[in-house]
Amino acid sequence: MAYKIIANNCTACGACEFECPNSAISMKNEVYAIDPTKCIECEGDFDEPQCASVCPVPGTCVPA
Repeated sequence: MAYKIIANNCTACGACEFECPNSAISMKNEVYAIDPTKCIECEGDFDEPQCASVCPVPGTCVPA
């Protein structure tokens, strides 16, 4: 499964884009989005998905 970004919550701060080890996050229509074909929930790299851990708005990066 992959993570997704709730567009209504995204402030477009960019914190998540640079923390993603798979470059699965990019800007789409003035907010960030996660490519589900690239997202592996940081398994094997980190204990938790980095997008969720660095996002300043709780509940924005969530399991799809």
